[in-house]
Amino acid sequence: MTAYLITSVSVVGAAPTDLLIRDGVVADVGPGLTAPDATVIDGTGLVALPGLVDLHTHLREPGREDAETVESGSRAAALGGYTAVCAMANTSPVADTAGVVEQVWRLGREANLVDVQPIGAVTVGLAGERLAELGAMADSAARVRIFSDDGHCVADPKLMRRALEYVKAFDGIIAQHAEEPRLTEGAQMHEGEVSTRLGLIGWPAVAEEAIIARDVLLAEHVGSRLHVCHVSTAGSVEVLRQAKARGVRVTAEVTPHHLLLTDVKAETYDPVFKVNPPLRTAADVTALRAALADGVIDVIATDHAPHAVEDKECEWAYARPGMLGLETALSIALDVLGPQWDLIAERMSRTPARIAGLTGHGVDPAPGVPANLTVIDPAARRTIEPAELASRSRNTPYARMTLPGRIVATFLRGEPTVLDGKATK
Repeated sequence: MTAYLITSVSVVGAAPTDLLIRDGVVADVGPGLTAPDATVIDGTGLVALPGLVDLHTHLREPGREDAETVESGSRAAALGGYTAVCAMANTSPVADTAGVVEQVWRLGREANLVDVQPIGAVTVGLAGERLAELGAMADSAARVRIFSDDGHCVADPKLMRRALEYVKAFDGIIAQHAEEPRLTEGAQMHEGEVSTRLGLIGWPAVAEEAIIARDVLLAEHVGSRLHVCHVSTAGSVEVLRQAKARGVRVTAEVTPHHLLLTDVKAETYDPVFKVNPPLRTAADVTALRAALADGVIDVIATDHAPHAVEDKECEWAYARPGMLGLETALSIALDVLGPQWDLIAERMSRTPARIAGLTGHGVDPAPGVPANLTVIDPAARRTIEPAELASRSRNTPYARMTLPGRIVATFLRGEPTVLDGKATK
């Protein structure tokens, strides 16, 4: 295993120092390090962060390998600075059995670009009618701890309560896609002034907020762990703030696109901007940014949702919702938060690793810890070209936008998955 010496690098924004990687761990951190056998990387002006961890990734395999595979999605993740991703269950077949989650887990191990942690479905076939094999998935080789019907809400309150009670036995988490389906029938975008002007059926904020309010009460009653996926409204933030103040065991995520883009993008009728939950208003974006800064929202999660060309290059009404996110998330965070490296590390690495129970990830580079880390050039700026992305899909909402930051290197257990901004395999 090759040793690497990164010189004059800032570790999570601290003063420049040297960082030695050897035998899968950070061997030493300090000024003036020497290692004659090591490959030297000039870290002048660069920042080293714990490898990013994504709680919400769609890898599409099995079933939609035309849009993404575990390998291509893992490569996109590594190029985005990630060392671990949690893969959502809405594959085909659905990841609702031990066999399917183990398949995804093994594909991740074979690719060996990031650690792929499968998320199991809450209900059989994501149909919302009966619980999936939660215990079998938890006991499988994949050791599933997060369960979600993402893309569908667990709308039945009795079923949601049962799920929360079941996973409490092994300290599992139910990650809810908060959407009251009866309030969003036929919805195409955020319900508001823009939808009215465009004549498109709206997705009201209360459809999200009502489910979150219900579920935090259920989680409080059961004493179980709840995670809220892709929070998108100011009202949701307030529900979460009150729940956390009462000590409810709830965590929440926000996507990069909900931190940057608004419903005005729908005026283009470009289906690349169609997403679920929809892009909201500027006031919602402001509230989400504030909640991320003060900790009401715990994590930035990409909701990386690749789609084949025919599912996006069509009329708005027929397009599938979703956007790419893995290769641009850190740049969006840097754009939104500025160079607050400790906050970025907390929201994109430490906290998501802690929520998912991923040992060895989310740990700041220090002597003896696993060398799962990423190195970024914050001064670089890059223009996003869809054709240059590693994903099999091209549905990025940031096409031809110039964003700050460039991933220079990513290490997974001491082995580089990215060097000089390029994938190593």
